[in-house]
Amino acid sequence: MSASRRSGTTDELGPDEPERPGRSGGDGPKTPGGAQPVVGPDGADLLAALLDGMDAALCAFDGDGVVTHWNREAERILGWSAEEAVGRRGFAGWAVREADAEDIEGRLMAAMHAPGRQVNEFALLTKDGGRVLVRTQSAAVPGPDGKPAGLYCAFSEVHAQIDLERSIALSEALFDDASWGVVLVDADLRPAVVNAHAARALGTGRTAVLGRPLGELLTRGAEELENALTHVLAEGAPPAPAELWVGVRTPDGEKRRCWRSGFLRLASPLAEEPVPLGVGWIFQDVTEAKQGEQEASLLRFRANQLHRAARAAAECEDPVEAATVHLDFALAGFADHALVDRVMGDPDGPGPLRLMRVVATPSGGPGPSTLAGHAGLPVRYAEGHPALQCVLRAGSVRAGSGSVPADEAREWARARQWPQDTVQALCAVLRSRGRTLGVVTFLRGGGRTAFERSDANYAEDVAVRIASALDLADLTAAADAAGPGES
Repeated sequence: MSASRRSGTTDELGPDEPERPGRSGGDGPKTPGGAQPVVGPDGADLLAALLDGMDAALCAFDGDGVVTHWNREAERILGWSAEEAVGRRGFAGWAVREADAEDIEGRLMAAMHAPGRQVNEFALLTKDGGRVLVRTQSAAVPGPDGKPAGLYCAFSEVHAQIDLERSIALSEALFDDASWGVVLVDADLRPAVVNAHAARALGTGRTAVLGRPLGELLTRGAEELENALTHVLAEGAPPAPAELWVGVRTPDGEKRRCWRSGFLRLASPLAEEPVPLGVGWIFQDVTEAKQGEQEASLLRFRANQLHRAARAAAECEDPVEAATVHLDFALAGFADHALVDRVMGDPDGPGPLRLMRVVATPSGGPGPSTLAGHAGLPVRYAEGHPALQCVLRAGSVRAGSGSVPADEAREWARARQWPQDTVQALCAVLRSRGRTLGVVTFLRGGGRTAFERSDANYAEDVAVRIASALDLADLTAAADAAGPGES
């Protein structure tokens, strides 16, 4: 334990000082009922406990350079006990080399007459003869008259000080100049500290984020994030980063972002048992990279489907069957239903444009395409129907029910002669040898996203193959009707 003159090496606080009021046996004030008041430790004991509880090594000198205090951390670093250190004059011959003693003691004692704290680095000797490079902070201790009566010197190993400074510098850099988001979340799952990058990603200011529930900061994905934070608080950091899709409010509306996130459980270093202070959440926006990966994967899948469909269709003797093969392969992962309508008559001729259903997928559930239109009756499409527009424009047309109630969406689909669960449609024209043969319509239900430009490109690729198969069917039928002797 630390030594002071009360233990026999100093005489600032001795056992012969007069008893203070309130001590056992004295005439000090009593509490009601005659009980003695509770008395705390005397000044020397409290000082010794404070010195020994410090994380830094500390020693003190009187005005003559004699060691008056030496705490346990100083004993741990140098190996000299308080009994061996207190009462020695300076460090010469035991804690520093003789050759260095004059310079070191001169720099230490100079702190008695200098304002503020003085910082120095020098090598001290350990009890077993080793050397330790320490960084010291020294300052004068004033006496009752205000003049310097001695000085204290707090020191720590340089590598430990450097580690501390690095930790502080890292923390400041993370919360200032980091190129990724850093958020400290408290045990209640509310942001406590947010760096500038994270505040920009959340679409708000650094102070506006603090203390708010995550559900107020994100339009979607807050539940997944809170679940991850709760797991880290209970179980510790996960072994690998997690990719979380969230919705962020922006002046232009909600934006979906993918954040690659790492989590660290924070515990207090001052507690005997690990006490969770919260979670450190570090994330980086990888939306563009993830979207690029998804698009590349989708393109590979669709190219593979087109290749497989072409190989399967090549084995079909009936060209119309080959058209249904192309349609079935195209539906996988792309749409829920599909329809193929043929133009009846000349699309550029007089009279209204009419379409006849020739191929359709089951509307009640999954299944292969089936041939239809054997009776040759036109489909009852109203004027302005997307399929009619597609034929007239000779280009793709997209349609959707929009954000309407479910009953209105079903009515929208029934009015267009589509299955009632349809909310999105994409029509691609069937053209072969410079002629418009009809239209193929792909339909999606409520569980899918709207058709995009890339979807239209894929539908047009499929339409080219279906149109070629149907055109071949027409040529084959015409050849069969003409007979074997005609061309």
